[in-house]
Amino acid sequence: MSQQVDNKTLHVEDIIIASHNIKDVISPTPLQYNHLLSERYDCHVYLKREDMQSVRSFKIRGAYNCIKKLSSEEMENGIICASAGNHAQGVAYSCHLLNIHGKIFMPNTTPKQKVNQVKFWGKEDVEIVLVGDTFDDAYEKAMECSLEENRTFIHPFDDFDVIAGQGTVGVELLNDCPEKIDYLFAAIGGGGLMAGAGTYLRHYSPETQLIGVEPEGAPGMKESIVKGEVTCLGKIDPFVDGAAVKKVGYKTFDICKEIVDDIVVVAEGKVCTTLLSLYNENAIVVEPTGALSIAALDTYAEEIKGKTVVCVVSGGNNDIGRMQEIKERSMIYEGLQHYFIVQFPQRPGALREFLMDVLGPNDDISHFEYTKKNNRETGPALVGIELKDKADYGPLVERIKAKGFLHREVNKDSTLFQMLV
Repeated sequence: MSQQVDNKTLHVEDIIIASHNIKDVISPTPLQYNHLLSERYDCHVYLKREDMQSVRSFKIRGAYNCIKKLSSEEMENGIICASAGNHAQGVAYSCHLLNIHGKIFMPNTTPKQKVNQVKFWGKEDVEIVLVGDTFDDAYEKAMECSLEENRTFIHPFDDFDVIAGQGTVGVELLNDCPEKIDYLFAAIGGGGLMAGAGTYLRHYSPETQLIGVEPEGAPGMKESIVKGEVTCLGKIDPFVDGAAVKKVGYKTFDICKEIVDDIVVVAEGKVCTTLLSLYNENAIVVEPTGALSIAALDTYAEEIKGKTVVCVVSGGNNDIGRMQEIKERSMIYEGLQHYFIVQFPQRPGALREFLMDVLGPNDDISHFEYTKKNNRETGPALVGIELKDKADYGPLVERIKAKGFLHREVNKDSTLFQMLV
C-alpha cells in the first residue's frame, strides 16, 4: 500500500502552474522529427530533446519548480538532495539562481562528468558529498544529514511539486507536435517524468498510449506494479545510472499504476547499442538513460507501424570515459564480442596454431592475457574475440573443439564474466 504522508495529489492545474514558474529558467526543448527512425519503424518518430536543456536533462524542471515554491522558513538552513547526477545539476543550478545553499549527495560511482557539471552549475552555493555505490546509498545519508542540519530535502522524484515540474514536458509535447500522439515512450527511474508528463497527456490526450521504459538491471516500477505495492529491489545494476534506483516513489507509483499502459524492460546491452546508433547515425550524444525510450521501440515495432510516436530523450550527460565500456556491452549484447578461457599446450607454436587454424578470416583478437606455468603441461589464457557477424560464433567454437583446445566460454558464466571482464 502507498505510504504517502499527506492527502495532496497531483492535478493538471499544478503542471500548468509549474510551466509558468519555470518559464524564465528553461527554454522549451525541440521536438524533432527523426527521419532515420521513422523509416526504420515505418511510422512517424519524434524525439523530445531534453538532452538540450541547459543542464542537459529534464531534471531542472522539477527541481526548480519545487525549490522556487519553498517558504523562507524552509530555505533558512539551506536545502539538501540525493541524486545519481542529473537531479543534482538541476538543484545546483536552482541554488545558484535563487542564492540558496545546497548540500548534494551523490554515489561514488557517479560519472566524473556529472560531478563536474554539478560544481559548474552550483558554484559556491553548493557542497558535494560522494558516498556509497548507488543512488539509494546516497539517499540514505542525505536523509540523515537533512535531519541533523535541519535542511529541506528536495526529493528527485517523489514530491508533487517535482512531479509537476517534470510534467511540463507534456505541456510542450502537446503544444509542439503537429500530429495526434499515438504513443509516448519515456524512461522510468523513480517515476517522476512519466508520472508528470503522463498525467498531462492522459488528461488532454487520453488516446495516447503511455509506455514506460526501465533498464533490465533496475525494473523497480514494473516489479512494483506487478506486486501491487512499492517494492524495494534487492540488487540493481547501476550502469544506466539515471534510472537505477532500488525503490520507486510512493507518489509516482500511485500515479503510474493508474495511467501507464505498459512498461518495457530493456537490457543494458540494448541500451548501449541504441546509444551508439544515436551518435553514429544522428550525431546525438546521450547518456544511457537518455537512450532508454528509443531502445524500447523494437519491442513495439509492429504496434507502432503507421503511428505517431514520441520518445523523450531524457538526458545527455555522458562521460566520454565510459564509451569503451558502452561499446563492449553493445558488442556482447549483439553477439559480436566473446571471451574464452583457453588452455594452451605449453609448447612452441601453440598460439600460432590457434591464430591460423581457429580464427576465421573476419575474426579478431581483442584481448589476450596469458601466464606461463612452468610446472604444468598447459597454461590458461583469457582470450577476447571480436566477430564481424554473430553467425560466425558457432563455427568458431566448433574449430576450437576440433583443434582440441580445452576451453570455457566466459560469456555464458555470469559470475566468471563479472570477475574477469
